[in-house]
Amino acid sequence: MGNCCSDVAGGRAAVGGSGAAAGNDAVDHFLKSRGMYGSQMELSFSATNLRDRDVLSKSDPILIGYTKGKDGTLAEVFRTEVILNSLNPTWITKHVITFQFEAVQTLVFHAYDVDTQFHNIDVKMLKLEELQFLGEASCVLSEVVTRPSRSLNLDLLFREDPTMSGNLRHCGQLIVHAEECISSKTTMEMVLRCSDLEHKDLFSKSDPFLLISKIVEVGLPIPVCKTEVLKNDHNPVWKPIYLSIQHVGSKENPLMIECFNFNSSGKHDLIGKVKKSLVELEKLHSNGEGENLFLPTTVGHNHQNKLLKSQLFVDKFSQSSQRTFLDYLAGGCELNFMVAVDFTASNGNPRLPDSLHYLDPSGRLNAYQRAILEVGEVLKFYDSDKRFPAWGFGARPIDGPVSHCFNLNGSNNHCEVDGIQGIMTAYTSALYNVSLAGPTLFGPVISNAALIASQSPANGGKKYFVLLIITDGVVTDLQETKDAIVKASDLPLSILIVGVGGADFKEMEILDADKGERLESSSGRVASRDIVQFLPFRDVQSGEIAVVQALLAELPTQFLSYMRSRDDIQPNI
Repeated sequence: MGNCCSDVAGGRAAVGGSGAAAGNDAVDHFLKSRGMYGSQMELSFSATNLRDRDVLSKSDPILIGYTKGKDGTLAEVFRTEVILNSLNPTWITKHVITFQFEAVQTLVFHAYDVDTQFHNIDVKMLKLEELQFLGEASCVLSEVVTRPSRSLNLDLLFREDPTMSGNLRHCGQLIVHAEECISSKTTMEMVLRCSDLEHKDLFSKSDPFLLISKIVEVGLPIPVCKTEVLKNDHNPVWKPIYLSIQHVGSKENPLMIECFNFNSSGKHDLIGKVKKSLVELEKLHSNGEGENLFLPTTVGHNHQNKLLKSQLFVDKFSQSSQRTFLDYLAGGCELNFMVAVDFTASNGNPRLPDSLHYLDPSGRLNAYQRAILEVGEVLKFYDSDKRFPAWGFGARPIDGPVSHCFNLNGSNNHCEVDGIQGIMTAYTSALYNVSLAGPTLFGPVISNAALIASQSPANGGKKYFVLLIITDGVVTDLQETKDAIVKASDLPLSILIVGVGGADFKEMEILDADKGERLESSSGRVASRDIVQFLPFRDVQSGEIAVVQALLAELPTQFLSYMRSRDDIQPNI
């Protein structure tokens, strides 16, 4: 389009604007394929008191948006239309961005004045070096979405002398407003059951569960939902499942519904599957019909589908608008970060370079410091006072017995420190004030975190707690840890466990219900929900997504599973 301007009245009709910029499809697909996909947010922009760069009229401003990578590089993602003669513009062009809870998404904005001679050029063709710079601002997307109004006022800054650091002057304000796209909230509730499932176990009935995946044009199907495992049941009826339109794309998109027989080894047997869209599943429910499962078979070089007598039924199908993770944040809910560090002797002498606790004089962070920093830098935006409980375990404080839960700051009275840097400082100080010992016990730390979390409902229920445990070895008190986790599963608490070093952490995966069935306590009680995520913290290859992002990706789901189970907690927005 030739014209890139809107009218003087603040832009009532965007002409030539680049519109909502499309996301990076390759990155989006990469994130989707690993289950790391958040809500779609529509950002809108306005400004006040911009600098006037024109002599006979007011500035004609345009806004350019960038994302900032970890290495500081900027990638342009959108350009607005030009607003004529306005120092207080409201741009019509929106930018749609995927909110990724597990990442720090830094946005940078540059405002320019477009001279009259360039008004008939498409905004995408404008050369920025030919425009007059009005100012810049930056923020993290999390700062916007955690505001009750979902609006953030940013100071636009202008450097009088680009060759000098500092020397910044304020030149107006930029207002960034975020709205969650409706597709993020539209949810389907379904109750699925199967009949006449085939025997897969030799001496008992099958232990079936369903895995639902979205079929994409390129690559493997993307898992979007999994049911619980039902033991010894050939006619299972699973608990209700919830699928958002955003996760599946649309009601017409095909889904692969696979029924597996659970095996504790992790090698689950495929019983059968069906391929249906949400529209077709709704029709099955309306007609009260079942769909036969099929099993892919190979005969010679031919691939065939063997039709089974087993059937899938949809006993319930309803569509509604659900409160989302971002709704609860806007309604005043917070995530409170807590950390516990392993000081057992297996980490090695902290004064030697081969120790996992070694403090490198060059400033290179050890694995413990990296885990604290990477998780903390994400979660700090969701905690208003930024005071974080921090503990150590498995060490002997000076002139004392071995402690399996001591305050990292050395205080006998309080466990909180100020900010992520406060945790880093307390951790460094503790290395000089304790003797590494053992064994590796999680129970006391989890019980302490659970005690704090248990006070949340009495204080309005708006706080949800996230405990990060960093360890170099397999837990010694496995059953006590299971008991503590099962007891804590009713509380507003999630537990992230990061394994550092080269130990074999296979036994630890039993604590993470993603790898199998829900945890069971020594008394036979089953965890009410999955609250644990475990991952070994390895150095990841350049270009791969960080391990910590994978660790954090499930937190919004765990948060919602708790909040939605409590009728007395509402977002109030």
